[in-house]
Formats: sequence, structure tokens, C-alpha cells
Amino acid sequence: MQDSTLWSLRLGFSGKQSEAIQNSGLREFLQSSFDSKYDHSEPDCLRDEPKTIVDLRSRRSQLAGMSAEEKQKLVRDSRRKSIELKGWWISKMQKEAYPLREKMVCFWHNHFVATAQKVRINYWIYQLNTIMRENAFGNFRDLTKKVITSNAMVRYLDNVDNRRGQINENLSRELLELFTLGIGNYTEEDIKNGAKALAGLGVGEMRAQYRRPFTVNEPISYLGRTGRFKAEDLIDIIFEQENIPYLITRKILQWFIYDNPPADLIEYYGNYFREVDFELKPFLVKIFIEEYPKSSAGSRIKDPLVFTLQLLDELNVEEIDPKMIALILQQQGMDLFNQPNVKGWPGGNAWLTSQIYLQRHKISDLLCSGHTIDRKLLDRKMNTGKLPLQKIQIDLNWDRNATSREIIDQLSARLLFDTDDELEESMGNILKYDFDPKSPNADTVVLRLFNYITKTAEYQLI
Repeated sequence: MQDSTLWSLRLGFSGKQSEAIQNSGLREFLQSSFDSKYDHSEPDCLRDEPKTIVDLRSRRSQLAGMSAEEKQKLVRDSRRKSIELKGWWISKMQKEAYPLREKMVCFWHNHFVATAQKVRINYWIYQLNTIMRENAFGNFRDLTKKVITSNAMVRYLDNVDNRRGQINENLSRELLELFTLGIGNYTEEDIKNGAKALAGLGVGEMRAQYRRPFTVNEPISYLGRTGRFKAEDLIDIIFEQENIPYLITRKILQWFIYDNPPADLIEYYGNYFREVDFELKPFLVKIFIEEYPKSSAGSRIKDPLVFTLQLLDELNVEEIDPKMIALILQQQGMDLFNQPNVKGWPGGNAWLTSQIYLQRHKISDLLCSGHTIDRKLLDRKMNTGKLPLQKIQIDLNWDRNATSREIIDQLSARLLFDTDDELEESMGNILKYDFDPKSPNADTVVLRLFNYITKTAEYQLI
């Protein structure tokens, strides 16, 4: 596989950026990604959704006077808008000339988990997604402060129930365990005292806010410091700790390069992350520039986003509804805004269970035959019954002047990090030596080869 194609997949979601990386060089491509502009406008699906505390109170008053049928209709409408929000985000992933920002938003989305299923306010989920987009390449410490004080996060991790006399430790625990330091770098006493510092932090107008009657104002001890601390104080103290850079460094290396990054690399890049005061731009540049020349091909399993969007781009599918893509991702275990738990999608081997592998085969079969699942299913549960199909236009780019051997080589270079004699023989059996690229069924035969390649073990890796 060509290096530029490989790295366009790692810095985005498909091979579309290959030429840009090849022409400008990786460093320039990264800088362009950092400088890229993006649409700040609010998605249309949120126009009538509650956004403020006043809106929520008004919605509750409406609910009180509604019939059971009217309430159910409101629930269905909110669910539909949640699906539309997924489609809005996927559309951004597809359209951005420099998709690394959205790749980072996906990373933060799976690091700072807050699911729509539990938060239940679509606008708060959008707010959190926007925080991650605006700070995708910013400072990790600053981003952590903004996330922890978002309405979505205090609702998801039950800090709305954390108050003086009724302490809830969920947000305090995950701040240390999953978001920053990792297990083994704090005590249970730190969690309890951190929860006291977070007591009273509940939902506000545009971000979480403290409610004085519910706060705990006594001095606490936290990671070796004593004082009357609140949320941002806790985070400042956390970022003074010796082991603060390593958890996030490991996760970034896993997201982009290695499913199992070596311990020495985690320490090496983590130390540098501390040196640059947790600024993400220089940190990412160092990782990509230094790891780029290494032979890391085949060291990561494609997540459903990369698998699916690469398929769509290779087949030049343009008219598919982004909400349909959200459904395809859900079938592969990657339901945007709804990870299975606070730990997020585990990645790695979890993306290649027998069930997910079977789903990938079905998706490839559908797309290569010019079909996808019917969009009417988006507004109802889709786990039972026969799925109706929607016809789509596909156009696989291949050299119609090439020999069968050249076509195999070209597709292999585009799609696979490696091949062996057995795989090449199998591809040769599909595209016979006497294959005529000018024949009426040539497209069908090459598509059959493409479909076969997408089902190989090598295609699942990047």
C-alpha cells in the first residue's frame, strides 16, 4: 500500500487525502488541517429542541398536560432528531477537505463519553460535540475543564445528584480513572474528596453551574493538596501530577497508529506532551512526523467509520443519506453518541468479532451490488424483519486499459497494506488471465474482485 494512501486513512476516514499528502508533504498537510475552517452553524434538526433551562421547564409543563399518545409522539420526534444529528456529523466527516479535525472530534467523543441515550437532551449532546470540535487541536487541560463543566457531562455522570449530604462520586471517579490519570495514580480518598468539590455542580443555561445551597465549602485534601477547591481547581491539580500525560498519550497512539502501542513510545511521547504544556498541535505533529516513516502498516484494525467511509469513497457513492451511514455504523457496533458504557468503544479486536465481521461482509455485498438499506427504516427500530433495499449509483475507478495483473496490482496498492502468494492467487482466479477490460461485463467482474478484497483479513487492517 502506498504510504500516502495509508496515512490519508489514518488522518481521515478514507483515501481521499492521499494526493494532497503526497503533493504538500505531511507537515504541510497537518498545518492545513490545524488551520482549516469549519461551519459553525447549528444543525436544522435542533431548531425546535429545548436549549435552555427555561425551554426545559416549558417542555415539562407541556408534558404534564399531554396524553400518553402525545408524549409518545414527542419521544419519537426527539429520537428522530437524534438520528438526524448523527447524520449531520457524518456529513461533516465526509465533506471536510481536511478531515483530521473530525477524526480528533471522534477521538474526544470516545474519550469524554456522554451518551444521548442517558443525557436525553439533543442540544446538550450537540454542545459537547461543538466543544470538542472547537478544541480538537487546543490544550488538553483546557478541553478537560470545558468538558467537565458541560451540561451533557454533569447529566451523564450523575453530578446533578451530587450535593451536600448526598454525595455522588461518579464524575469525580471518571475524571481521574478514565479522563486523566488512570487507575493506580490516585486513592479512593481523592475520589471522595473530589466529589465534595464537585457537589452542587449541575446543569445551567449554556454550561454547568454551581448551586450554592448544594455545595460543600469545607477544605479537602486532593492528590496531596489541601484547600477549598472547585472543578477547575481539581483539574489544575491533576495536571500537576507526574503520570498525567501517559493515559491520553496511549489512547492517541491507539486511535491513530497502533492497537497496542509499546510502553517506551507512550513514555517518550507522554514526556514530550508535558514539555509542551499539553498543547495538542506540536504533540500531534511530533507523533505523526516521527511515526510516519516507520513500518506501522497493518498495526491497527479499521474502525467502522474508516471501513464504511472508505467503501463509499472507493465506490464513489454520492447520494446515500448520511443518516443511513449512521445506521450502517450502528450495525457494526459504532453507534455515534451512544457508546456501550463510559469507557467508550474499546477498539482493536473488538471491531472484528464474528458478528461485526459478518455485518461488514453484508455491507460490502449490498454496496457492491448497488444497494443500501432503505431509508424508511431510520424512523423505527431496525433489528428485526426483512430489510427493504434502496438502489444507489456506484462507480469503482479502475484502469480500463490495464491487464488483469495490472488491475490486481493497482487495487492491491490502493486497498491493502500487504499481500501474499495465496491472496494474489485468489485474486487472479477472480480476474482470469484472459479477462477483457473492454467486455460488457468488465465492471461486474472488477467489482467482484473489489468485493472479495474488502472481505480479506488484510483489508480490515490499516
